[in-house]
Amino acid sequence: MSRPSPSVSNFAVWLLLGALLSGCGGSGSSGDTDSPSPPPISVTPPPPTPPPEPINVNIDDPVLTVEFNEPITPGGTSTLVWSDEFDDERLDPRRWFFETGDGGQYSLAGWGNDELQWYLTDSALLENGRLVITARRESQNGYDYTSARLHTRSRFAFRYGRIEARLRLPGGQGLWPAFWLLPQEDTYGTWAASGEIDIMEAINLGGTGGNTVFGTLHYGGESPDNVFSGNEYVVPGSATDEFHLYALEWDPTEIRWYVDDVLYAMQNFWHTASADYPAPFDQPFYILLNVAVGGRFPGAPSPGTVFPVTMEVDYVRVYSGAN
Repeated sequence: MSRPSPSVSNFAVWLLLGALLSGCGGSGSSGDTDSPSPPPISVTPPPPTPPPEPINVNIDDPVLTVEFNEPITPGGTSTLVWSDEFDDERLDPRRWFFETGDGGQYSLAGWGNDELQWYLTDSALLENGRLVITARRESQNGYDYTSARLHTRSRFAFRYGRIEARLRLPGGQGLWPAFWLLPQEDTYGTWAASGEIDIMEAINLGGTGGNTVFGTLHYGGESPDNVFSGNEYVVPGSATDEFHLYALEWDPTEIRWYVDDVLYAMQNFWHTASADYPAPFDQPFYILLNVAVGGRFPGAPSPGTVFPVTMEVDYVRVYSGAN
């Protein structure tokens, strides 16, 4: 069998390679035939995510409303003059001021009671038609706990009548929920010469505090010459698992405390160092709600205290008696 000539085969191979190189646009082709380079792509980074809007804010120019109510006559008629039902999306800064910090802004570190919490505005919010104040075990500015304290000073104050709130209280060692009143003006001097009215306080509920709440007046001279007097009441059922109605009726010569409309205490004498009876409880007072952690009254939380804990407020209402 004859074999093809090698010289012919090599020549054919070189012709084929030349044709392939020519078809692919080899290096010998003119530069005018090169494809243009694509333009550079400019990428704009997304704008930074703004910080979340605070849940609660304070305003600098509140309008004060003062109600000079008629006293409540037991069994008589009354008229609602102010309330917050907490049915909005957030707390109204025209009604409430949100305290922050540890009281150092008033030269009262630990709020004058060696309390262990740092108050934050966002520890109070509205949920399902209720105000919820939450105390947490978390570090904040050198403190181990946070909570909330809010009041109506320079927004709403009243003298005489009835005030009530429907509350479910937090339980645990070291917890101190409160619903109380302070004077709009220090007419008779600094605390407690101008008075303090504690509608409801409780400590260590479910533990050493049992199911007991307290109603107290503070008066007399300026600290440390102040005095206090009050009573306690064992709440039927559970103060921490159930809502109860805590109320106070206030007239010029008598103050009465109620739980679920059961009268459990009354006082008809008090005094202040700088004026005659019925001072200091003859001036407008404003409303406060808070949950403190620790302090001289309840003591510190124990390792078994469960956090977070909440105080729930269904509503706050103020009534005037009939003219």
